[in-house]
Amino acid sequence: MTRSEIWRLEKYLRNLFRLDTVTILERQPKDSVEVHIGGEFIGLIYKNEEEGEVSYDFNMSILEEDLPEPPATRR
Repeated sequence: MTRSEIWRLEKYLRNLFRLDTVTILERQPKDSVEVHIGGEFIGLIYKNEEEGEVSYDFNMSILEEDLPEPPATRR
């Protein structure tokens, strides 16, 4: 991805989530970029080009062990 695309994606996510701590970092291989919030890695964005159209896929994995325990009334 170009630096212009990275800047535009970062600006979009900052506005969407209302968080100035969203940052996007280049990585190797260059088929994706890393998304961080407050310095913590949260996922990857991949660029897709099909039939002349461009889209970006955000992939975020959430580990079950990172989720809080549900309240007793929700079990």
